[in-house]
Amino acid sequence: MHQIHKHFVYISIKKTMFEKVNPYHPDKVADRIAGALVDIAYKHDDNPRIAVEVLIGHGWATVIVETSLRRGELNTQTVVEVVNRLAPEIKESNIYILIVPQDAHLSVNQRNGVRCGDNGIFCGYPVTAEQEALTSFAKKVTREFPYDGKYIIDTLDGGYGMTVCQSNALYSDIERIIPDDVISRTINPLGYWTGGTGVDSGATNRKLGSDMGDAVTGGGLHGKDLSKADVSVNIVCHLMAEERSCGVEASCAIGDESITFYDIYGEELEKMEYSAVVEKARAYIKDIGGFERFAEWGLIR
Repeated sequence: MHQIHKHFVYISIKKTMFEKVNPYHPDKVADRIAGALVDIAYKHDDNPRIAVEVLIGHGWATVIVETSLRRGELNTQTVVEVVNRLAPEIKESNIYILIVPQDAHLSVNQRNGVRCGDNGIFCGYPVTAEQEALTSFAKKVTREFPYDGKYIIDTLDGGYGMTVCQSNALYSDIERIIPDDVISRTINPLGYWTGGTGVDSGATNRKLGSDMGDAVTGGGLHGKDLSKADVSVNIVCHLMAEERSCGVEASCAIGDESITFYDIYGEELEKMEYSAVVEKARAYIKDIGGFERFAEWGLIR
């Protein structure tokens, strides 16, 4: 079984195709709203408990927040202000908000220090040349056209192939900024389009392939505090993979006080206290400017 597992991991890191969406894609707008609310939680508490789910689209938004914060620290008006800033086309009367306290039973395992807040399996892989190239291109396009967009890249002999779907832009607008080594290109194959949350829908953590590349597992990155392994362990796996230039894997169960990281062949790399995992992830989030900024591009940025 272990040999089979190794084989499939090896295949996964040989991919040459990658899709990226920009921060104005409806799924990313949902991620950014969730991230902004987590940022607010951290302004009130060094170690808050918060989980946010956002469903947005067609002029409507639903935001569900489970948190340890008091109502005066995060309330419906706070949520409305965040939605209005990131999705201004949605009227306040079309925003449904539910804020509930953290489950009292699940909070017990965090009472005497930071311990693992979730079950999960996780992995990280170094960013590939294709992922780096497409992310760079996506940022360049988005600076000129700050609207809903999504992009695919594939390795070809002599360069890259690229499919570009960019709303509010003409073929000629995109053609002039595509890199020279893109030898095959498809641009807005169905023609001009507008996109965004006014005509489409989005949900939290629905674009993990864009955020994580080959490292996608079961957990979502966005709308959660750092005690959640989906956030912290995924971040640390990614950082270790980049530092060591190899695939990194880990698993944990709720309540764990430490986590062991392995390479893709099962060799132990490092054992860390869960609190140290959280602090490493905290430093990363702080360095990039917070959870909302993290949600814009994910781990491949």
